[in-house]
Amino acid sequence: MAFGDLLEQNFVASVPPHHCSVHRNLSLSRLSPEQVLLLTVPQDIKNSRPERCLRYAAPQWQLLSENGTYSPKVERDSSDDTDDLLDAELQGCKDGWEYSMTEMSSTIISEWDLVCDLRSLKQMGQTIYMGGVLVGAVIFGGLSDRFGRRFLLLISNLLMAVGGTCAAFSTSFSVFCLFRFITGMALSGLGLNSFSLIVEWIPTRVRTVVGTGTGYCYTMGQLILAVVAYFIRDWRWLTLAVSVPFYITFLYSWWFLESARWLVLNRKSEQAVKNLKTVARINGRREEGDRINLEMLQDSMKKEMSCSLGSYSVVDLLRTPTMRNITICLSAVWFSTSFAYYGLSMDLQKFGVDIYLIQVIFGAVDIPAKVVVTVSMSIFGRRPSQCAALILSGVTILINILVPYEKQTVRTTLAVLGKGCLAASFNCCYLYSGELYPTVVRQNGMGWVSMMARVGAMVAPMVLLLGEAVPWLPGFIYGVAPILSGVVAIYLPETLGAPLPDTIQDVDERSCKKLIPNASPKKEELDMKDTNNTLFKEAA
Repeated sequence: MAFGDLLEQNFVASVPPHHCSVHRNLSLSRLSPEQVLLLTVPQDIKNSRPERCLRYAAPQWQLLSENGTYSPKVERDSSDDTDDLLDAELQGCKDGWEYSMTEMSSTIISEWDLVCDLRSLKQMGQTIYMGGVLVGAVIFGGLSDRFGRRFLLLISNLLMAVGGTCAAFSTSFSVFCLFRFITGMALSGLGLNSFSLIVEWIPTRVRTVVGTGTGYCYTMGQLILAVVAYFIRDWRWLTLAVSVPFYITFLYSWWFLESARWLVLNRKSEQAVKNLKTVARINGRREEGDRINLEMLQDSMKKEMSCSLGSYSVVDLLRTPTMRNITICLSAVWFSTSFAYYGLSMDLQKFGVDIYLIQVIFGAVDIPAKVVVTVSMSIFGRRPSQCAALILSGVTILINILVPYEKQTVRTTLAVLGKGCLAASFNCCYLYSGELYPTVVRQNGMGWVSMMARVGAMVAPMVLLLGEAVPWLPGFIYGVAPILSGVVAIYLPETLGAPLPDTIQDVDERSCKKLIPNASPKKEELDMKDTNNTLFKEAA
């Protein structure tokens, strides 16, 4: 449900139909609600609906016919009434708003009147949440390299649970944003440390499948969110319902084992041996586990341990030309993927379809998308799969700009295809990035690219505001960004079938092999690397 928390904004911040409340000093009890609305709120000429942010300064009694009914033609065709309406004084909603709560019984929009002059606060709230995710990527990325993946995973689960619960009982929008910021931070820690444990424990031969399986948990989160939101229409109870599962994940996370690679590189080899034996026993490979000892482990990772004597930071992501190339290209890939993904996913109401149905469709499209990209990564490689997913998503988004707004089915179909390609891109870049960065700086690297993704997610809601001035501009920006990054991704090295690098030297050597195909590493280096990989395979 971690990503359910990420997308719950579509429901807790959905904007219900609304109009100005009736003047408080008027007594209109003898009239029907429709007649009261007619007398006090002008019609929006564009869509023939009540104005959302204006009302008449005084009731327009001339709009009522003799029998107390009203025809729109009276307002538009009668020259006298038209002149009166044109001259009628308008004012803002001084007495508040009335909401038509058909999709949700309560949202933060209706709770704190985040409409009209305050409508930008909806996007601001999501930007603040993504700001928390951004800060969390920076903080948790470095802390987990120092204190371990498991410990930070526990902290993240607890923060998700407590922060979400407090957000559900917020007394003001400011307090709500504060706790959403905290849950955003925790979400980064949860994603980064879960992914690192997966990458560092799973053997190369099944890493693609396991990485994709983990991605399907995100898909299930989207589908479950739609079901939960359908039955829980109050934003407070929905926020609480999304937060409760993290208390459970906090409890069972105590049984997770710390990464053996991290333990070895942080001079905790004895605990690494114990963890490897435990994993071997759980996997039914007790005999292989019994052969693992401290001497074997230290010999197999002698090179990595010597390289880990120094401390590493984000600066090391740019230390060598190869690392700079990887970091710059991955930054573009993550930024544009997240930017376009959340630009499509965070404003489902714009498609004119039931938000519960579109949430299910947007979630379900991930299933075939991730199957296709998994097969593609395993056959064609990580790099072509990443490039294709990004370019195709950008093309579908740009085509959608040309489709008339009235053709909602076509627009929604194209948006779903684009979202599916972006989901495939996310699935690919998570695995690809983990394979590109070496163990000694993997958390720093994942923290950095995750930060770039959150910058994209923070900017995406703000771009939507440009649509008020130029309707097609947000779609154009969302489409161009992934196409450009798809071209940039061509310069990333391929990792299909390659062993997981442990040091920056491993990354540079892999690059040299690409540049000089006939070059081969020394025999002792190959033996050491083979022994290292075999050791982890035996346990797994």
